[in-house]
Amino acid sequence: MSSLNLDDFTDLIERPDGGVRRDAEAYRERRIVPPGALGRLDGLGEWLAAAQSAVPVRPIEHPRAVLFAGDHGVAALDVSARPAGGAGLLVRAVLDGASPASVLARGLGVPVRVIDMSLEADPEGLPDEVVRHRVRRGSGRIDVEDAMTLEEAEAAFRAGVAIADEEADSGTDLVVLGDISVGGTTAAAVLVAALCGTDASVVTGRGGQAIDDLAWMRKCAAVRDSLRRARPVLGDQLQLLATVGGADLAAMTGFLLQSAVRKMPVILDGVVSAACALVGQRVAFRAPDWWLAGQRSGEPAQAKALDRMALEPLLDQGVTVGEGAGALLALPLVQAAARLAAELPEAVSPAAVESPDEPAEPEPDTDSGAASESESDSSSASESESSSGSASESGSGSGV
Repeated sequence: MSSLNLDDFTDLIERPDGGVRRDAEAYRERRIVPPGALGRLDGLGEWLAAAQSAVPVRPIEHPRAVLFAGDHGVAALDVSARPAGGAGLLVRAVLDGASPASVLARGLGVPVRVIDMSLEADPEGLPDEVVRHRVRRGSGRIDVEDAMTLEEAEAAFRAGVAIADEEADSGTDLVVLGDISVGGTTAAAVLVAALCGTDASVVTGRGGQAIDDLAWMRKCAAVRDSLRRARPVLGDQLQLLATVGGADLAAMTGFLLQSAVRKMPVILDGVVSAACALVGQRVAFRAPDWWLAGQRSGEPAQAKALDRMALEPLLDQGVTVGEGAGALLALPLVQAAARLAAELPEAVSPAAVESPDEPAEPEPDTDSGAASESESDSSSASESESSSGSASESGSGSGV
């Protein structure tokens, strides 16, 4: 019996501040660019403002990529194009800067944190900060046995909670969440199918490295058999993760829920993070309000999970490589939305714009008027003098 009470998260998680979001909308309406002209960036900026409880929104300055790693026993059924137990090599590539996620993160200036939860590899070959949370070596074959014990599931979940607290305490203001796994998409498909009540064929995809039709049929059969084991424990999310999940998926679920408690936004990557988010929604229905879907990978289970949570992906690039690569592609879009919301200048009200001055009537020229008046007086005097002279001449002639 687990001592962990997941119901506590329902009370601890609040929605982003609706009043602040309304203030952000009003603030946006006063900007120089009309509302709606920036498309979804407007809504993103307002969402971030509500998450931060700040108007104007603060720029995203300290993002971090957090990647949970693990090997899944179901990969032994040849349901993946990668070799079973090969996630350790993928982790090494990320740490060496030779993976797609590493290249993207380096270009964006985003630090990457890798957490080994259940790699099928010797811990001595990896840094201490990577392996210190490891719960077990690999996970069980979920079509015939549990992925781990309930105690291990609780330990993994608590590790995810602790890592979320570490990130929030260190000043991380947004997390790009991803996974490094072999067989992880199979476990994710089982979780999504169980929680959405769908058949195996509806949620089974081709994986991070596309598999052929025969491998897809094996994967579909594995999902179907695992579903039979998952349905009886649907009412207990921790037991569900122990039965058909894995230590990495349990840790990601704990991380997502605690990030919502700490009001730290998260960008989800692919189908594995989406499946963990769906488990998190079942635990605390307000939690998805703190998450963004980075990109549409094309995996049917991801689409099903995001639809259930009403999360619309920011990008549609079909990136299935995992490791947070798709979510990293969406990060600049989120950062752009924050900067636009914060830095666009305010529009000038038409009433505040001064109308151009009307041409003024010229002032009377005093000197000119005086001259005219003088000329007029002079003219009048001349005319009077002329008239007098004529009268004199006339009188003189009469007298002769």
